[in-house]
Amino acid sequence: LENTKNENGKRIKELEMERERHLKRIATLENDYFEAKKSIQSLEEQRRFLHNEIQELKGNIRVFCRVRPVLQSEKEKSNGEDLTQHIVYPKDNDKGITLVQQTESAMGSASSKSYPFNFDKVFDGTSTQEKIFKEIAQLVQSALDGYNVCIFAYGQTGSGKTYTMEGGEDKITMGMIPRAVQQIFIASEDFKKKGWIYDIDCQFLEIYNETIRDLLENDETQKHEIKHLSHGRTIVTDAKIVKVKTSDEVYKLLQIASKNRSVGATLCNERSSRSHSIFTLHLLGHNELTDEKYESSLNLIDLAGSERLAVSGATGDRLKETRAINKSLSCLSDVIAALGNNEPHIPYRNSKLTYLLQNSLGGNSKTLMFVNISPLFANLQETLCSLRFATKVNSCQIGTAKKILKYNS
Repeated sequence: LENTKNENGKRIKELEMERERHLKRIATLENDYFEAKKSIQSLEEQRRFLHNEIQELKGNIRVFCRVRPVLQSEKEKSNGEDLTQHIVYPKDNDKGITLVQQTESAMGSASSKSYPFNFDKVFDGTSTQEKIFKEIAQLVQSALDGYNVCIFAYGQTGSGKTYTMEGGEDKITMGMIPRAVQQIFIASEDFKKKGWIYDIDCQFLEIYNETIRDLLENDETQKHEIKHLSHGRTIVTDAKIVKVKTSDEVYKLLQIASKNRSVGATLCNERSSRSHSIFTLHLLGHNELTDEKYESSLNLIDLAGSERLAVSGATGDRLKETRAINKSLSCLSDVIAALGNNEPHIPYRNSKLTYLLQNSLGGNSKTLMFVNISPLFANLQETLCSLRFATKVNSCQIGTAKKILKYNS
């Protein structure tokens, strides 16, 4: 019996010592966990800082020029003629493009005039959707980091704006909008490891004849107003906002919006978009480790086709549409010019388009414009107009973007 007591006492001491070892091990692991968490937080803060520094160095407003390829139907009508001989890409320079115009005097002497342009990037007709998205992927990332981001496509009807933004239905031809959506959801899932949880809302509007329409509802009787909230968010009253959890849910909404968008025929394009479409993802981010909370938006915009009235051949309703489009684009030009000149008053309210984009153009945003141009010599004058406008945008300084103020949960 005495031996049994001794053995039990010895066993109890061994168990107590083992318990102490386990407690010390748990304490060490807990300390390692908190140190690792602090390290992850520090690395995440450093990543966000460096990422934003790179984007700031590139400029808060950038311009990419994209030349669409010559269509097969255009090649068939050309009788072997080089339709793009007036476009020159400088060697070893992916930022330059030159238009060359051949003229002949009344006396028969030939001469040429060159119009050189430089942007942040120039893509020729062979550039793929994937290649182009790689250039804007880091900008899309900034939306998850708490910054407003605005990407829009500008250019004459038939220059490839809608293809750039929406693209085709397969993985190769899908455009910037579905690719951006895909990246947002992949990245937000990855960010869960760093403590970030995102609520994502989707909205799709169009501005048609200076009237806002909800492309997810298609109720033309509903009136909508633009309101800018004090913390930097823009809302449109009575517009449908859908909470989304997967990219597939967004793709279904994109299909609905595409069917509801206003289209009409002009001489420039048999099926021409006659409205500005504005796709927006609202992002509410909350880091459970640091309790940081950010609200931001990603705006992806396909502007209506720009063309002179004489070129469009518009009459009746088409004439009214073209005038409304040109007025809003002219207002956009005025806003860009006012920002570039650092004027005290910026005329955002002169059009629904510029008023809606006020927070995306006015300094607290990272903005990129695609200027889409036709490769055809027949469109040279329209191309010159587009590139000159894009040059104004590219020279504009809109200040340093700031993260959106913390929202109240």
